[in-house]
Amino acid sequence: MLADPSALAVFAQGLTLSFGLIVAIGAQNAFVLRQGLRREHVGSVVLFCALADAVLIAAGVLGMAQALGERPALARALALVGAAFLATYGWLALRRARQAHGLVPTAGGTTLARGAAVAQAAAFTLLNPHVYLDTVLLVGSIGAQQPPALRGWFIAGASGASVAWFVLLGFGARWLAPWFARPRAWQWLDLLIGATMFVLAALLLRHALGGASLDGAG
Repeated sequence: MLADPSALAVFAQGLTLSFGLIVAIGAQNAFVLRQGLRREHVGSVVLFCALADAVLIAAGVLGMAQALGERPALARALALVGAAFLATYGWLALRRARQAHGLVPTAGGTTLARGAAVAQAAAFTLLNPHVYLDTVLLVGSIGAQQPPALRGWFIAGASGASVAWFVLLGFGARWLAPWFARPRAWQWLDLLIGATMFVLAALLLRHALGGASLDGAG
């Protein structure tokens, strides 16, 4: 049985939003790639990072839904702020695309015990204030404005992007490392992210101004 097209649209929106936010050069991604290159506790690190994102995304969507349920004016205001944030994020991604940069982790270093590796993954994930801005506030406020029956699809899409990214980064590290070290690859990726963020910002702005709901682009 095929899923409702509107549900698939919401799933895709959560997927693209989360993917656009998570794919960036940073300490967490560099650490996951490093563990993948060393083939050291990759499953545990990937599992922790993906589960942490999923929990924060679900908490953000469900918590924001409850907070905004009786406050349509606040929901509209957050939608406008979210649109501005996504547009700014898209502009920053396009600006990064003009610069040469690459993700080159060191494969050497001290061997970590499983607990130490997970602890470092937790520090890179939970001690980064941007993770709460991205997953809880931004993704949460956008997901909360979906129809109640479709919020699960949004959470699944956003969480699925995180799972897919960390699995690819950790288990595909040896194959992907040369690609991630290539500045041109990141420039193309930033171009794609920038364009995606502008499209999502436009959809969110349309919703905030009273147009079609976020359950589809059509």
